[in-house]
Amino acid sequence: MTFEWFVALRFLREGRTQTALILTGVCVGVGTIVFLSALINGLQDNIIARTLGNQAHIVVRPPEEMPRVIDSGGTTLLDARVIRPPQRIRPIQQWQQVAATIRRAAGVTAVVPTVNGPAFALRGNGTKAVAVRGLDPAEYSAIVDLGPKLVAGTLELTGFQAIVGADLARSLGIVVGDKIRLLVGSGTTAIYTVVGTIDLGIKDLNERWVLIPLRAAQTLFGLEGGVSTLEVKVDRIFEAEPVAAVLAQQTGLDAESWMKTNSQLLVGLRSQSSSSIMIQTFVILAVALGIASVLAVSVVQKAREIGIMMAFGTARAKVLRIFLIQGGLVGLIGSVGGVAMGLGLGIFFENLATNPDGSPTFPVVLRYGLYARAAGIATATGLLAAVLPARRASRLDPAVTIRNG
Repeated sequence: MTFEWFVALRFLREGRTQTALILTGVCVGVGTIVFLSALINGLQDNIIARTLGNQAHIVVRPPEEMPRVIDSGGTTLLDARVIRPPQRIRPIQQWQQVAATIRRAAGVTAVVPTVNGPAFALRGNGTKAVAVRGLDPAEYSAIVDLGPKLVAGTLELTGFQAIVGADLARSLGIVVGDKIRLLVGSGTTAIYTVVGTIDLGIKDLNERWVLIPLRAAQTLFGLEGGVSTLEVKVDRIFEAEPVAAVLAQQTGLDAESWMKTNSQLLVGLRSQSSSSIMIQTFVILAVALGIASVLAVSVVQKAREIGIMMAFGTARAKVLRIFLIQGGLVGLIGSVGGVAMGLGLGIFFENLATNPDGSPTFPVVLRYGLYARAAGIATATGLLAAVLPARRASRLDPAVTIRNG
């Protein structure tokens, strides 16, 4: 053991009460950082899973038809009228090549072709406006995992079969095996056999979603062989908007990310992250001030010993390192206890209460990276907090400190 480590450990042992108090403070600070970070990350992941668990990260579709100017017979341009055409379901031209281009884009993990359009669901005297989605459930699982959402029946779709939302089935009195008629704006109608019901966790979707095979949707909406949208999943959801901009540039189509369609959700998530950073900053400052104050008191208390060591030839650099070692040790040891405290609090709160569906009311996400980051911050804070007391100790005049001591 080197001289600096020997003296640093001795100083910490001699001031047991001060050392215990500052270690407790560091433990509480690091535990707070770990617990709050895990709680906020868990809440964010839960919100994202519930909100984005039923939609693609990016939806690529043909651009809207542009308004056209209709001459009303006047003599000036002001007499003309701008008519915005009604938007209709249009296919993506050469969608197979477009899908291949999207798959090659950086950050994209999955691309699934779909046909989406409005319709009326008819059964007996019951009528409901619905959103028809033509897709292959097995392929679509790369975008949205429908398996856990299945309430009854099966997810396999062939021919004239359909899967409907749980609330829509309840509203129309539908059970698996019943028939349902779909009517689209063009007047085309078709009858489908309900083979499954799903609960998407959002009432509006449960009341409107009707899933049918991709080919059946192409026929229903008059898009033989075509698709109206390409739904995309990315590996980093908060990079969806930049990826969407790249896809729009590469394909010449509209690419809309969840960050644009759920702008209020994005604001809320960013606010949570900002709150977490602010809390961590104030906790770190409190820990740093605590360590600095304890070491400053230690310099005063050990001034005579420091002066004697320097009188016997101990270099000022070694005195500096003694107090830096103390600060680093306090931060490191305190961080270990703090990580354990934060882990315990996280597990306790996660098991404290559950939602009706069995999920935890306070979801907590505990990752090894979080532990390492908290420990690193605490150790670095200890070292930085020790800089001023260490410099003060290294600048003491041996003759003055021994005489005054």
